[in-house]
Amino acid sequence: MARTLVQKILEDHVVDGEATPGAEVGLRIDQTLTQDATGTTAFLLFEAIGTPRVKTEASVSYVDHNMAQFGPENHNDHLYLQSVARKVGAYHSRPGNGICHQVHLERFGRPGATLLGSDSHTPTGGGIGMIAIGAGGLDVAVAMGGGAFYTTSPRVIGVELKGKLHPWVSAKDIILKLLSILTTRDNVGCMIEYFGEGVATLPVPARATCTNMGAELGVTSSVFPSDEQTRAFLEAQGRGDQYQPLAADRDALYGPVRKWLHAERDAETIRNFLAHAKGVTVGPETDEGMVEVVFGHIVIDLDALEPMAAGSPSPDNVHTIAELAGKDVRQVLIGSCTNSSYQDLMLVAAALKGKTVHPAVELGIAPGSRQVLTMLGQNGALADLIQAGARIVESGCGPCIGQGFSPAENTISLRTFNRNFAGRSGTKGDMVYLVSPETAVAAALTGRITDPRTLGFDCPRIPMPESFLIDDGMLQPPADEKEAAGIEIIRGSTIVKPPAGEPLSDDLQGKAVIKVEDKITTDHIMPAGALLKYRSNVPEYAKYVFNCFNEEGKPTFADRALAEKEKGVAGVIVAGDSYGQGSSREHAALCPMYLGVKVVIAKAIERIHQANLVNFAILPLTFADPADYDKIDADDELVIHGTSKAIESAETVSVTNKTKNFDFPCNVRLAPRQRTILAAGGLLRYTRNS
Repeated sequence: MARTLVQKILEDHVVDGEATPGAEVGLRIDQTLTQDATGTTAFLLFEAIGTPRVKTEASVSYVDHNMAQFGPENHNDHLYLQSVARKVGAYHSRPGNGICHQVHLERFGRPGATLLGSDSHTPTGGGIGMIAIGAGGLDVAVAMGGGAFYTTSPRVIGVELKGKLHPWVSAKDIILKLLSILTTRDNVGCMIEYFGEGVATLPVPARATCTNMGAELGVTSSVFPSDEQTRAFLEAQGRGDQYQPLAADRDALYGPVRKWLHAERDAETIRNFLAHAKGVTVGPETDEGMVEVVFGHIVIDLDALEPMAAGSPSPDNVHTIAELAGKDVRQVLIGSCTNSSYQDLMLVAAALKGKTVHPAVELGIAPGSRQVLTMLGQNGALADLIQAGARIVESGCGPCIGQGFSPAENTISLRTFNRNFAGRSGTKGDMVYLVSPETAVAAALTGRITDPRTLGFDCPRIPMPESFLIDDGMLQPPADEKEAAGIEIIRGSTIVKPPAGEPLSDDLQGKAVIKVEDKITTDHIMPAGALLKYRSNVPEYAKYVFNCFNEEGKPTFADRALAEKEKGVAGVIVAGDSYGQGSSREHAALCPMYLGVKVVIAKAIERIHQANLVNFAILPLTFADPADYDKIDADDELVIHGTSKAIESAETVSVTNKTKNFDFPCNVRLAPRQRTILAAGGLLRYTRNS
């Protein structure tokens, strides 16, 4: 039977179950990565598990998120990560060496491997032909210890690329186009697989842009074939021996894939499916106005693409640049793990050479790695950027996670990043557009949103270097076991052992501590930016859960949740659709658990966040009837009946709203292993007892 590339790689790594779409499957993980915003907790949990050494072929601890050191917290984390990594057998990428996804692509990623990372943009590795998956830190800790990673065996969404991109149109426009078709909703349990004649025209960094921002679709991962472009990239990185050709069988079938959409609200999305999907059918409208869209695979004609942008507050709020042209721009930022490769920044430098940034625009550029920055410095491109008026930002995540470069009020900021959730930039009411480097540089020169095809000069052509600069001086290898015995792990006072979950009681007496709407991200739940420095101290960080919804002069979410916890009442979070979008930040489950939250009831919960909830013994439920969401208010008293049975085997559970005197059913959508983990009181207790 003909197989997709996803099927081939997964089947080669199955250690438990079968790779049948929709079934739970345990995968062998070849490589892991962590970054400092999630890695400290991941390594603390790895220590708690009790395994002395990592058992993967390569585990890497990166420092790229919290680079600024205002107070001791961040440097304490850096020293802890450096010492614990060497002791337990992991590599350590020091601050300044670059963004984890860019560096991993350069120095570790290999075709056909599996990669699990405690960062939601780990799927970047799919650009080099590997199955790379983002997960919570506890899942990564288990994988570092040799345990399998359990996930839903995916439905594969095929994306056929035809033709070739025109000048000034880039890979960023491919993924923005795909976001306009698939949106960020209802893609849980899927993987994206790119194929078709257009694939061969895209170098690995361009492919990585697509797989990186594929995380915004809500899919588990995205992958490209491994071909001559892959071989050229690996050889240029001095790793040609790791190349292997990989592709789907010629007659592999994709789909059928089903999505439920609202006939009126999602009319534009339905039109996009009809225009770009093969074998698409639209079913009859239900009483609630929903229609089922069924399709085989998506087709994107690269010849027909034009420059695009996604406007606040969501990466799927996509427009053509032609629709937005002329809007004044006051800030442009180029970088992040999506668009900070050598070829991206060389194009920007070439376009800016001999020119000056518009006087109304502040331009910041963050190279993705020390390799990229050094090469720009050696060939003169860095001087061209500085001469044009660009501010060079450290090789790290920086502004992408709200660490500096917050835009002024009521101004437009163009960014080559992957997320533009409301307030993520650090400015309330921000107006952030996600664009390609080509569109970003056009705005930097003109002071307004501009179609780069109208700049009046040829788009620079940047070929793949025959060889990249190889300098792993800031990539520290693990110590061998003899040396490791003498390494002392450095633990600053701000690093606090994270708490474990507890088994849930049978009839949970709860209170709706908060009710939130659709598309609540992990940034809403656990703020990043300046507060991210508290991530290694759960009691301190937990004070800021749902900080964006706290009102001055009133008790905070943390105050209210702790008050219920002290009375023996379980905290319940009531949420709308797509709850837990965005970052893999497990603190969005860990900190609420510390505050006494035991249950989340939502219309839908995103994959990584649901896994994190289970890992920390919080019961994830979804409304059987979404209309029941409207009948519940904050502070309602809720009783979840028969919790133990629900966790053990039930598909539904009854919830009583004591305040309003009605019962409503909720779905219990858990894989068998997740039920066992919840019964044990979370993944840490489960792993210790296994």
